[in-house]
Parts: sequence; C-alpha cells; structure tokens
Amino acid sequence: MQANMFNGDYYKNITVMIDEEKLKARIEELGAQISKDYEGKTLKLICILKGSVIFTCELAKRITVPVLFDFMQVSSYGSGTTSSGTVRIKKDLDEDIEGQDVLVVEDIVDSGNTLYRLLPMLRERKPASLKVVTLLDKPERREVPMEVDYNGFTIPDEFVVGYGLDFDQKYRHLPFVGIFHPEK
Repeated sequence: MQANMFNGDYYKNITVMIDEEKLKARIEELGAQISKDYEGKTLKLICILKGSVIFTCELAKRITVPVLFDFMQVSSYGSGTTSSGTVRIKKDLDEDIEGQDVLVVEDIVDSGNTLYRLLPMLRERKPASLKVVTLLDKPERREVPMEVDYNGFTIPDEFVVGYGLDFDQKYRHLPFVGIFHPEK
C-alpha cells in the first residue's frame, strides 16, 4: 500500500517520512545481521508493547535462527506527544530469561528513559546476553546516555506515527512512518 491510499481528514495531519519499501528493506538488513550475530543460538525477542508489535513481527520473519517471544508493556507517553519522563511497567514478562540470549525490540528510542530503567531490571534476571534493536532512533531527544545495538533509522526530532507508533492510540496501522502534525 502506498501513503497516497490513506487520504481523508483522518490522515491529513501526517506526512510520510519513511515509506513502506524503505522499511521492508532496512528490516531485511537488520534480520540478516541479527541472524549472523546469533548463529547457532536461540534468540528470545522481548517485544515492548504496544508500539513494537508490527516491527517485532516483521523482524522475526527475517531472522533465520530459532526465535522465542515474550512481551512487556512499558509506558512513558500517555496521550501526549512528548515523553512524561515517568516510566511505568504495565505488563511484565511471562517467562524467565536467565541464561537466554535476549534482544529487546523497541519501536523508537528518543529520551532513553524507558530503556534506561528497563535494561538494568532485565540484567538482574541474568540473561546470557542482552541487546537492543530499535526501528527508530531519535538521539537529539536523549535525556540519559543510551546506545542501541541495532538501529533501523536515525530520525530528526519529529513526532512520528505509523508502523506501530501512535498518537493517542491512533495511526498504528499505517504501513509507513509519518510525521504527525497536530496543528493541521
């Protein structure tokens, strides 16, 4: 589907930043690199709900080593367009990660606060390894030091929606990443 298929008032506030073809190509590259790095191992993907669901599924389809899934829900946004700075764990893992190779899958890293709080908690659970993959990285917004191991795209400081990312639970379903302009 192309961005121009999404028209009407509901979509008037969105400008395409990364189209569907670019997303697919980059996720293919990430999957190949992750497969190479974890060759001979089983990889546990921890999908950070809700925004990472689409990215996690698309990435997992392109990883050639055995993959296990678990899910966490962590929130720092609420219904606004900027991080509140407060990170809440709304759903914890269902399974133990001790001794497992773990890859946390994020939709976007901007302030860094979510991962800054989450990663030490996961390290306490003694995984064999712990790395992070993000679809989008917005380093201009960092409030705490945070580096990711695998990055899809580095983007400017814009509020984006689509491909799992939302504004007040809307626009997650879009097959592209778009800049959201609330004033339009």
